[in-house]
Amino acid sequence: MNERAVYINYNGTFHKAENPVLTHKNRAFCFGDAIFETMFAYQEKVHFFSDHFERLLKSMRLLKMAIPGNFSETFFQEEILRLMRKNKFYKGVRVRLTIFRNEGGYYTPLNNEISFIIETNPLDSENYKTQPKGLHICLYEESFKPESNFSNIKTANSLFYVLAGIYKKEKGFDDCILTNKNGHVVEALSSNLFYCKGKNIFTPPLSDGCVEGVMRKQIIRIARNNNFQVNDTNSFSPAILKEADEIFLTNAVHGIQWILGYENKRYFHDVS
Repeated sequence: MNERAVYINYNGTFHKAENPVLTHKNRAFCFGDAIFETMFAYQEKVHFFSDHFERLLKSMRLLKMAIPGNFSETFFQEEILRLMRKNKFYKGVRVRLTIFRNEGGYYTPLNNEISFIIETNPLDSENYKTQPKGLHICLYEESFKPESNFSNIKTANSLFYVLAGIYKKEKGFDDCILTNKNGHVVEALSSNLFYCKGKNIFTPPLSDGCVEGVMRKQIIRIARNNNFQVNDTNSFSPAILKEADEIFLTNAVHGIQWILGYENKRYFHDVS
């Protein structure tokens, strides 16, 4: 265990991570009134930061949060790097940036002013790499992800994902497939989902409620540049995954994770 002090960045000021900085009236705690971005950083670079920042601003506007005049891509990139230097984390780093509306009011906030917290944690890997062992996944059937204007962004209101995480843990799986009320595949627990059939790659459309993943965007671009036919507009059911050659999951921290098994079906991992 790392015995030296680890710090967080709270509104531009460093605080020891072990010391509380929020009160019981914090709106992220009371109402889930917050958004977040999870990123991968290495040395002096936050990967795909422009895409993360674009989604961050989109999320803030959707939740009617006031965007301070100093909030820019350069500002946040430097705040993240300042914290990495403070913590002496230079290799693979998981970065979480959380933005929440300032406390005050109940369901109706007193104002739309915001604060932010940046956290950094070291990872085992310095770069994206394929894991040596494929994941086993299951279908989460106890609830459905709702489709709304908020489905494509990452909010602190994550109870659906928490329960899905408990479900896959109880069942002994590595991850699980999430669906919407129409029975269409949406995503996995903390990743977007893709499946391959020959030279065709499929992923659920944003209209079905999946998070508009930063790594999802990169994979679609890379696949098309490598002469794959990518379909990101048509819905599909979990049953179609039994006919796939491959399934893989993507997110900004782990890159690509390949699936070995879904129920009694086993998969290759050539494309992923």
